[in-house]
Amino acid sequence: MRALVLLAAAVATVAFGAARSAAAPAQPVASERTSHGEVRVVEIARGLEHPWGLAFLPDGRILVTERPGRLRIIDRGGAVSEPLSGVPAVHARGQGGLLDVAIGPDFARDRSVFLSYAEPADGNARTAVARAVLDGQSLRDLRVIFRQQPATRGNNHFGSRLVFARDGTLFVTLGDRFGYREQAQSLRDHIGTVVRIRADGAVPDDNPFAGRGDALPQIWSYGHRNVQGAALHPQTGKLWTHEHGARGGDEVNVTEAGRNYGWPVITHGVDYSGATIGEGTHKAGMEQPLVHWTPSIAPSGMAFYTGDRWPQWRGSLFVGALAARMLVRLELDGERVVREERLLTGLRERIRDVRQGPDGSIYLLTDSRDGRVLRVEPAD
Repeated sequence: MRALVLLAAAVATVAFGAARSAAAPAQPVASERTSHGEVRVVEIARGLEHPWGLAFLPDGRILVTERPGRLRIIDRGGAVSEPLSGVPAVHARGQGGLLDVAIGPDFARDRSVFLSYAEPADGNARTAVARAVLDGQSLRDLRVIFRQQPATRGNNHFGSRLVFARDGTLFVTLGDRFGYREQAQSLRDHIGTVVRIRADGAVPDDNPFAGRGDALPQIWSYGHRNVQGAALHPQTGKLWTHEHGARGGDEVNVTEAGRNYGWPVITHGVDYSGATIGEGTHKAGMEQPLVHWTPSIAPSGMAFYTGDRWPQWRGSLFVGALAARMLVRLELDGERVVREERLLTGLRERIRDVRQGPDGSIYLLTDSRDGRVLRVEPAD
């Protein structure tokens, strides 16, 4: 195991759900030797209750969601705002709540912000996406642009990451809602799918199943279990995703139009009871992952690195891990994984989201009742 040196840090904590009016100086909390030099982990903010998604505003501030249903802004000094008003009501149970956040491709003009969340629906729940305008410390003109069909019972497997494609369309990753996994093979609902919509919620004409009477037109791909990581490849513009397996079988995929990714017919994992799931690991007409993990690392959050702070890491794919409590770097040769490096294992933090910042550093969210925003940067 690589050595991880924990550094003393006197950081004031705040009550859960409260704001911090003034930021403490950014605190180094760890350093570690990697394959390409030493890195330092710096705490930017803390006191966030199960933070789930982050997005950078053009001025360098950070939008952060908290799963219980709060959206906050962290300024460049690390101060955490009061919760913004205008956030939709969420189903904050189990894995549900306020999930991902993204700014629109025309944010400089229209100030549009997009949120995914578990939406309550007459005693059931579903993943929904809303669009609103960021106006100071509030959201206004909020409008729901997508609702997963159908709403179902249960509190697990909502997905959900938001990724804008180069053409301005929006990918939304969804889950199989845990108890409905057989429906991930159906095109008549959104269970276990990735969908693609326009920024106003309309269906793009070139979606793979648009115009078919036996399929929902928003569907981009299907046969997914619970997709909680997504990013566009910086060269090809293709959507890459990762998803949770059951006991093992977590996987990374290049997620292409109309493809079937196999769940629950094929998987590299087994059920929680140890029972076999489906028909095995391969079947004609179903895609194989680029890489899979057994035992499960429980991946969440994903980003390609394109910055200048680590030229040797440019093109690598970074994946957060919840159960394994680490950051994984996947070195790529085209669409082939040639090396895996496990980082920050000594932090013992559940990594929920991973983003590259405008400064070329890597930013992480830690998933706990006292969640933190961390910045990973070169130590020298």
